[in-house]
Amino acid sequence: MLQTSKDQPEAAVEKIVREEWGQVLATLVAYVRDFSLAEDMLQDACVSALEHWPKDGVPKSPRAWLLQTARRKAIDRFRRQANFETKRAELEILTNLEQQIRPVEEDTVAETIPDDRLRLIFTCCHPALEEHARVALTLRTLGGLTTPEIARAFMIPEITMAQQLVRAKRKIKVANIPYIVPSPHLWPERIESVLTVIYLIFNEGYATSSGNQPTRADLCHEAIRLGNILLSLVPQEPEIAGLLALMLLHDSRRPSRTNRDGNMVTLEHQDRELWKQDHIDKGVDLLQRALLMSRPGPFQIQAAISAAHAQAKSYEETDWHEITLLYGKLYKLQPSPVIQLNAVVALSFAHGAQAGLTAMAELDAHGELAQYQPYHAARADLFRRAGLKEDSVAAYRQALEFTENAAERNFLEQRLVEILE
Repeated sequence: MLQTSKDQPEAAVEKIVREEWGQVLATLVAYVRDFSLAEDMLQDACVSALEHWPKDGVPKSPRAWLLQTARRKAIDRFRRQANFETKRAELEILTNLEQQIRPVEEDTVAETIPDDRLRLIFTCCHPALEEHARVALTLRTLGGLTTPEIARAFMIPEITMAQQLVRAKRKIKVANIPYIVPSPHLWPERIESVLTVIYLIFNEGYATSSGNQPTRADLCHEAIRLGNILLSLVPQEPEIAGLLALMLLHDSRRPSRTNRDGNMVTLEHQDRELWKQDHIDKGVDLLQRALLMSRPGPFQIQAAISAAHAQAKSYEETDWHEITLLYGKLYKLQPSPVIQLNAVVALSFAHGAQAGLTAMAELDAHGELAQYQPYHAARADLFRRAGLKEDSVAAYRQALEFTENAAERNFLEQRLVEILE
């Protein structure tokens, strides 16, 4: 059934590509068992949408329309390739697709996608793939992140990330890696990558790297949903509980991170009455349950840091000393410049801006954070708090060079105006 309105079909296509690409792609991969083919068919379906929706109106269920169209295009592709030398597996795929090619309703899509997405995560996180490639491929296919966004997350050149993605998809096809959730005894070799993927999907939703909005609720909700599924499958794994606690605690603050005008609001000025108390309560409960298992891990420590923020009655009552100590423990488990940067910021609130600047001066000796926007934004804020106007202005301008999110850009530009007045 189509809507009578023909307004903004291009916007409808853009919206579904941005918000639901990974969901539909996961289902297509399940059907055709080929990442590249699934991506090609979904792209072709989007092109068809741009051709038909302006004339016929936007479908009542755009996602179901794209899935149905992509299926048909996949069938056409298999038929064109069919000959006496066609592999039995390809014939089986074609047969299954033809049996499934009936009108797809939204409820049907919603029922099939959850398992498909989980299977896709575990397929991408197969131990035969390199660690970076596992996470990157899942973010590209399931999270719908662009190659430049993923490259920024790993702080590597875009061309390098593109090559890793191509190699990963090729290896899955050549090695015939199965599209399944593996038996529990095989989880240990994949679980770390799976958890990392889910958290990076959440992070892209909580602090969007590009676009006009500072957050993407759809990605946050999807990551939390996947975390709940994993916890129900393996309730005895404390890091799964820790990750879910961390995401819930972070997400509890999301409603207060922007004002009515869509401008960013720093933690210091957020209205804590807007924080979602049910998320805080559930997150703290999950964290306590995880810690009782006596197998602490990085996600549990990060959840403890977030809990310290969430449980403080006011910004002034935040226990920055405890947070600094927790970052120290986290760095021992995961020594990375990003964690070290966060530790420096916490130290600055515990012992003053000058102490933070002293620690910051030793942080990026090897240039690992040279193109990392939060590094320059943190330096700018430290200079601002220390009263070093010229240094602060220069650092804010550096931060702006690496900012692609409109809301973040507006925030940094406003800070510059305040300093220069």
